[in-house]
Amino acid sequence: MTDEKKIIRGSGGGRPKPPPPPYRAPDTLHSRQFATVQDLISEGEIEGFATPSKANITDRTSDVYNNAALKDVFLNNTPILNSQADNTSPADSDFNFKDVIFKTRFGESNQTKLSGIPVENRIPKTVSSANVTTSSPVIKQISNSCDAVIVTLTWAQIQKSNDKGDINGSTVQYKISVQPSGGSYDVRVNTSVTGRTADAYSRDHRINMVDSNGDALSFPVNIKVERVTADADPAGLLRDEFSFPFIQEVVDNSSTYPDSAYMSLRLDSKIFNSVPARSYKIRGIKVRIPGAGANSSGTPTVDINTGRIDYPDGYIFNGTMQAAKWCSCPAMILLDLLTTKRYGLGDHISPDQTNDSTTFSNVDLFSFFAASKFANEEVDDASGAGTKEARFSCNVNIQSPKEAFAAINELAGVMRCMPIWSAGTINLSQDKPATPTYLFNLSNVGQEGFTYEGSSLKQRHSVVSVKYFNMDSREVDFEVVEDATAITRLGTVVKQVQAFACTSRGQAQRLGKAILFAEQNESEVVNFTTSIDSGLLVRPGSIIEIADPVRSGTRRGGRIVSATTTTVTIDGESQTTLPALNDNPKISALLTDGTVEVGSISDITGAVITVNSVLKTDSEGNETTQSSFSSAPATNSPYLITSTTNQTQLFRVVQVTEENDINYAISALTYVEGKYAFIENGDVLPERKVSILNDPIAAPTNLIGVEKTIVVNGVARTKLIISWKEPAKTFFSDTGTIFEKPQGASQYQLNYRFVAEDNIKDNFITQVVFGNDFEIMDTKKGSYDIEVYAYNGAGKLSTSPLSGSVFTDGKVDPPEDVTDLTIEPINEQFIRLRFTQSVALDVLHGGRVFIRHSNQTGVGATFESAIDIVPAVAGATNEVICPALAGTYLVKFQDDGGRFSVNPTKVNLSLVDILDSITVKTDREDNDTPPFNNTTSSLFNNAEYSSTRGGLILTNIGITSPATKATGTYDFATTLDLEGTFSLVLKRYIQSAGFYPSDLFDSKVGLVDTWPTWDGDVADRVNAKLMVKTSTDMSSYTDFNEVANGTFKGRGFKFQARLETTDPAQNIVVQQLGYSAEMPSRTEQSSKITSGLGAKTVPFAAPFFTGTTALTALGFTVPKPSVSISPQNMATGDFYELDDNNISGTQFIVHFKDSSGANISRDFTYTAVGFGKGG
Repeated sequence: MTDEKKIIRGSGGGRPKPPPPPYRAPDTLHSRQFATVQDLISEGEIEGFATPSKANITDRTSDVYNNAALKDVFLNNTPILNSQADNTSPADSDFNFKDVIFKTRFGESNQTKLSGIPVENRIPKTVSSANVTTSSPVIKQISNSCDAVIVTLTWAQIQKSNDKGDINGSTVQYKISVQPSGGSYDVRVNTSVTGRTADAYSRDHRINMVDSNGDALSFPVNIKVERVTADADPAGLLRDEFSFPFIQEVVDNSSTYPDSAYMSLRLDSKIFNSVPARSYKIRGIKVRIPGAGANSSGTPTVDINTGRIDYPDGYIFNGTMQAAKWCSCPAMILLDLLTTKRYGLGDHISPDQTNDSTTFSNVDLFSFFAASKFANEEVDDASGAGTKEARFSCNVNIQSPKEAFAAINELAGVMRCMPIWSAGTINLSQDKPATPTYLFNLSNVGQEGFTYEGSSLKQRHSVVSVKYFNMDSREVDFEVVEDATAITRLGTVVKQVQAFACTSRGQAQRLGKAILFAEQNESEVVNFTTSIDSGLLVRPGSIIEIADPVRSGTRRGGRIVSATTTTVTIDGESQTTLPALNDNPKISALLTDGTVEVGSISDITGAVITVNSVLKTDSEGNETTQSSFSSAPATNSPYLITSTTNQTQLFRVVQVTEENDINYAISALTYVEGKYAFIENGDVLPERKVSILNDPIAAPTNLIGVEKTIVVNGVARTKLIISWKEPAKTFFSDTGTIFEKPQGASQYQLNYRFVAEDNIKDNFITQVVFGNDFEIMDTKKGSYDIEVYAYNGAGKLSTSPLSGSVFTDGKVDPPEDVTDLTIEPINEQFIRLRFTQSVALDVLHGGRVFIRHSNQTGVGATFESAIDIVPAVAGATNEVICPALAGTYLVKFQDDGGRFSVNPTKVNLSLVDILDSITVKTDREDNDTPPFNNTTSSLFNNAEYSSTRGGLILTNIGITSPATKATGTYDFATTLDLEGTFSLVLKRYIQSAGFYPSDLFDSKVGLVDTWPTWDGDVADRVNAKLMVKTSTDMSSYTDFNEVANGTFKGRGFKFQARLETTDPAQNIVVQQLGYSAEMPSRTEQSSKITSGLGAKTVPFAAPFFTGTTALTALGFTVPKPSVSISPQNMATGDFYELDDNNISGTQFIVHFKDSSGANISRDFTYTAVGFGKGG
C-alpha cells in the first residue's frame, strides 16, 4: 500500500453571502413655477400666423389653427411645433416644448381680453401648516372678488422604504374643489403626483373663478384640498404627507388692446431656466386693395402663399377699393400708411374718412394701382428652378417711429417709385417701361441747348452686396451681385446696400443688378430750360424724348408748320437730315391733348411727311396701332424724326424747377428702355443708336511701305515705314462736283504679320497708332501683310481695313563692291590703300573692311585664295596702311551680318625703291683751300680768318657795354642753283667757341690756387649763325633768314655766317662752317585715268627733281622718279608698256595692249615716287 498525500479543498460554503446594496430610486420630482409673457406684435388687424394662413385655415379660434400657429412661434429660434407635424392631431414627439400655453389676439377693434394674464401680483396668504389627510381636508375661504386663485401644495418628501433599505418613490392622489357662495363643491383638479424626492416639493394650481359656463362665481368662495390616497405613516416607511400652506388671489388684466395684435405665452420653469427669446412668423396688417373692376373685368385676389395680388387679365381699375386683406404689395402698403390715421398719415392726407371718395381724395389711386400692377407681375425668382415670384414684395416690421418723409421714400423705394406731391395730390412715378410723354429739340429749349454731365468713375461700383432678411433661416443674409465688365474696367469696388422690406433672394439680386446697371448705364444727366407751355406738362418721372443735333450729328427735329391726321409739314427742311424710307423712319408728334403718338413714315415729299401707321400708347402702357393720328398734331408743336440708324435719346425727368414766370429748368436722367428684361431675365440690351458721330468711319487710304536702314545706338538696323492717309468720305456738291472731307480718325489699329519667302505666315501683331505712320523694326526678307483700321471719336473701328502687302529685303543683301581703290607707296615697307567709303549703314556701323593679298596678278588673284594682309578694319574706314608686297591687293566690304561684297576690288603693286631723301649738296667752308677762302677779302665784313685761332673771328669788337653788340659776317663763296624752284631741306653745320683775347697764361697774377679756372675765364656772350636767302629767278633774293634745320623753297640759295658778341672783352672763333642740302622723297598718286588707244602721255602734277648741270658736272646723279601702274579693268592677256626712257621729271608714257598687241583703252592709276616737288 502506497502512502499518498491528499489535499481537500472546499468552496467556503460555510460563510453567508453579503447582501446586495440597497436600491435608491432617482429623485424625479422638482418644484415647478410658471411665467406668463405678453408680446405686442403689430398694429391690427393682422392676417395672423403664416402657416395656417398658407394652409387656408380661416377659423383662428380653432385648435387646428392654434396647432399650425405653434409652427410659427419660435423660442430661442426653435419652433414650438415641428413644421412637419399634423395640424389636426400632432404627436407628443412633434413638440419641441411641452406645457406651453399659447394665446393670441389679432388686433381686431372688438377683440376680447386674454384670460390668465394678471394685472398685478398679490402676496400669497397663509392657509394651514397642517397636513392634508383623507379624513381632514383643508378648506380656505376667499372673500375678495378675484379672477382666479393659485393654490400651492407642499410635500416635505415623497419616498417609501422597505426592510432591505431600498428607497423608492410613491404616488399621491389629491383633489381641489371650489364651492361658490350658496353652491356645492365642484371638483376642479383631480390629479396625482408620482415620483421620489427627498427634498421639499411644491406644486401650484390656478383655479379660475368661473363656472362651467364661464360666468363669475359668487363670493365668498371656499377652496378645498382633499387627499385621496391613503395617509402615510409618519413613523413608518412611507413618507408622502403634504400640506396646503398658501393661496394667492389673482386679478387678471381686463384690457382688450383693440387694434393691437399681441401674444401670450405661459412658460414652465421646468423647461426654461430664464425667459427665452421669442419670434413669430406672421402675416401683418390687412390693407385695402383694388376692388371689382369696371366692365366686369374681375376682382383682384391675393395669393395665400406669397401675398402677391393677382390681377385678372384685362382688369380695368375704376377707383373702387375692396375690404382690407393681407398682401405683400408695396403700393397698397404705402397707400395704407398714407391714409390710416391710427399709425399713418391719415390725419394729414385723409382727414375726412367718411367714405372712400373722401379717404382717397388726396391720393392718385390710379398711379398707386399702376405701381401695384407692375410690382405684382411675376418674374423669375433666381432660384434656378424656373419658379416665379412678384417683382416687388414688401415684408417689414416697422418697430420704431420714423420721419414721414423717410418712411414714405423707403416704402416707395421698394418698388422703384418716386412719390410726388403736386396740386394737393400724392401720386407715384415708377421706374418701369414707359413711352415718351413729351418731345424736346432745339426749337423748344433755351438758346444754350442741352448740357450733359455724368458721374465720376470713382463713384461707380462693380460689386453690390445686398443685405436682406432670409425667411428660411430667419437671419440676415447677403446676396452678392457682380458686373464682370465693370470689374475689368474698375476693379472690385463693393457697395453695401440694405434691401428695405426684402425677404426674397431673387428680389435682392434684382436690386443689386438694378444698382449696378444704373451706375454703369444711367448715370448721365441732361439739363436744359424750356418755356412755360412745355414746363407745365412735364412732371418728375416722365419719360421725355430728345433730338439733340449736336450729339446726334444730324438735325432730326423742329416745329410743325401744319398737319393733318396723316401728314406733317415740318420746318427747316433744307437743314433737316431726312432718313431713307428703307431705314424704318418714324415721326413723333405732340397732339393737341398733350399726348405723343408715333407715326411710321411712308413718304417724304419736300417738307411734307406722310404716315400710314400710328402707334398709340395709353396711360397704362398698352399699345395699339391705327392708320392715322388720333387727331391732327398741334401746329407749332415739336416733332422728332427717328430711324434705325439714328434714334433719339430717352431720359426720365427727375426735377422740374420754375425759374421765372415763363421758363422752367428740367433735369433728367438717362432712361434705357430694355433694362427691365436685362435685369430680370438677362436679355441682351437692345442697341439704341442716338448718333451718327459714333458710326465707324471709312478705312484709311493710300498705303505706302518704305524700307530703310538706320543706325540705332551704333548698330545698323532695318525698318519698314508704313504710312497711310486719313480716311475721307466722298461728297457731292450742289454742282455735282465730287470732293472728299476728312472724317477725323482719332487713332488707328495696325495689324501686321511677316510672310516668309516660303509663304509661312506669322501671327498678326496688333498696335494702336496715334499718327499716320508706323515703323516695323528689324525687317526680314519676305513680305509683310498690313491691315489698318481707323478709330472714330467714340473709339469704334472702321468696318473694314486698308489692306496690302509690302516686300522687304531686310539685311540679307550683300554690301556694294569697293570702288575707287588706289595704292600709294609710303616707304620701302608700307603702302597706303585708299577707297571710297561704303554707303551701306550695316557696313559703316558694325561692319568691316577686309584687305587680302595675293602674290599672283590678273585672274589668278582671287579673294578666296588670298590671305589677310592686315586684320579687318572698321567698316567706316576709307584708307588702310598695309605692308608693301608685290602682287595684288583685294578689298571687300563685310556688313554686320557677315555678308561680303559680291566682287573683290583689286589693285596691283610693282615694288619700287623708295628713299626718304637725297642729298643735293654738302658744303664745308672750313675744308676749302684756303680755309674760308681767306684770300678773298670781299667775303669778309668785320671778320677775318685767324690762323692762330684756326677759324673766323671778329675783327673789331668796338662796343663799350653789353647793351650793344658787335657783328661780323662771312659770305659763302658759291651760290647753290637747282635750275628750278624746289623745296629744299637745309641743315647747318657750325662749330665755334668764345674766348677772351687778353686772358693769357702769362698775364695771370696771384697764387695759382686763387685762380678761378686754370684754362681761363668762360666767354659766354658770343654767338654764330648760319643765314640763307633765296631766289626763284637767280636775280631777286629775299632777306637773310637764319638756318638751323628747315625747309626753304627757291631756285637759288646764298649762304652767310654771322658772328656776334655783346661783351667787348669776348670774341668768337668759328672753326667749322657749312651746310647740307637735301631733297625729300615724294609720292604722287593719281585718280582714275583712261588711257585711250595708243600711248598715253601722263604729266606729273608737280615736276620731280632730277639733278642740275652743275651737279652732273660734279658726277652727282639724281634718279628719275619710279612709276607704278595699277590697272583696274584689265582682261585676261592685257598688258601695258612703261619704258624707263619715257619717264622724266615732268611726265611718263604708258601704252596698254591686249594679248595680240593691239592698242586698247584701260582705266588705271599710277604711283610715282621721286624727289622734290617743283613749281
